[in-house]
Amino acid sequence: MTDTSLPVDGLFEPFDVKSLHLRNRFAMAPMTRMFSPEGIPGADVAEYYRRRAAGGVGLIITEGTYIPDPAAGPDTSVPRHYGDASLSGWKAVVEAVHGAGGQIIPQLWHLGVGRGDKPTLNPDVASVSPSGLALDGTESGRALSAPDLEALRDSWVSAAVNAKATGFDGIELHGAHGYLLDQFFWERTNLRTDGYGGSLEARVRFPAEVVAAIREAVGPDFAIVYRYSQWKASDYQARIASTPNELTRILTPLVEAGVDVLHPSTRRHWQPAFPELSGTDGELGLAGWTKKVSGLPAITVGSVGLDKEFTPGAGRGDSGVAGIDRLLKQHANGEFDVVAVGRALLADPEWVQKLHEGRSTDHIPFRQEHTQNLV
Repeated sequence: MTDTSLPVDGLFEPFDVKSLHLRNRFAMAPMTRMFSPEGIPGADVAEYYRRRAAGGVGLIITEGTYIPDPAAGPDTSVPRHYGDASLSGWKAVVEAVHGAGGQIIPQLWHLGVGRGDKPTLNPDVASVSPSGLALDGTESGRALSAPDLEALRDSWVSAAVNAKATGFDGIELHGAHGYLLDQFFWERTNLRTDGYGGSLEARVRFPAEVVAAIREAVGPDFAIVYRYSQWKASDYQARIASTPNELTRILTPLVEAGVDVLHPSTRRHWQPAFPELSGTDGELGLAGWTKKVSGLPAITVGSVGLDKEFTPGAGRGDSGVAGIDRLLKQHANGEFDVVAVGRALLADPEWVQKLHEGRSTDHIPFRQEHTQNLV
């Protein structure tokens, strides 16, 4: 079944929050591409994003882009959000997307211990994390000191200020998948005893401080999106919140610090967040729970339009086209405000336009080869 039997009109209504004024409810999910030599996005990157905006996407969320900390990430071909050359490249991307009728926000990224111990970018700089622990609990890199935390806050702020000055329509902070901000949330990687670790509220403290510092720097009207997840790249069963109450305790400080939209990352958008609960609560996805406990708009994501779930890294494999009836039911139930489409847009830049025109039978299946080129 590649077509949908439910009306899609609701997904083509405008959406507004702060500086974001979207023509519809579709976003391009952030997907690391590594086609920016020396961290500089070129004309091919601008065209890549422009094509998706021209194909009907309301909001482009860029691939992760490194904040100005020397230990932010390992690869020289991942774009950076600092330096004149990189920011000039991003300005061209922004202008291309705006010219095609879309809006665009950068995903600001620090991998923390996920950077590994053999980086090609700044190889003499040690990787950092809350407690000097890798995701599997082994020692790796070094633990962040109190002065380190202050410098890191400044780096996040600098990247956000750069984004606003470059003409982006907001920002997204990458706090998911076991990267640095998520490493503070997770009790397995945060063993600190200095007020930034221990209780759930203490583990959320540093990410909330980053948000608050950015809010102060960019002003009240510049949209801040925060991406978080239960799962880690190394552990699909991981949870930072085992109950809705714990989820509330995580998200509330972020809301109070100034987040405008939450982007809970899941591998299957329809999967229940807390299936152990009874009744309809046990059927609600993570985006639905996010809206329910935070009161903020939510972006849903995960295998939209495809029949196989996302698997990070090599060997993701091909996926056939699937209908979106489950997504439409979730939207009709008020479970999310915006839907992020990932691999389906790599395969088919006109995926949104085809859906709008009733041509979903023309959607192009995702193939692994779509990750090999920037088209």
